[in-house]
Amino acid sequence: MSRPQRNEPNQDAPQADWFVYLIRCGDGTLYCGIALDVEARLKQHQEGKGAKYTRGRGPLALVYREACGSKAEALRREQSVKRMPRAAKLRLHVP
Repeated sequence: MSRPQRNEPNQDAPQADWFVYLIRCGDGTLYCGIALDVEARLKQHQEGKGAKYTRGRGPLALVYREACGSKAEALRREQSVKRMPRAAKLRLHVP
């Protein structure tokens, strides 16, 4: 009887959704990132423990969130959002 490998994914475990999010900083700039828990990540940004870019740019407000499924999908979507013109980013809404 062979043992299962430790790094094999558990087929019964639910898949966690990754999200792309967009934050409006106090200076009007926008920050795009990915996270499993957007609210917890926003709190990290607000406490100065998030990305270096958002430190000192408060108040911070979540302006967009989009479920993507996998981390790879979220990273691809993050890059596409970052390539959007500012006007297109501002048209996105929090669902």
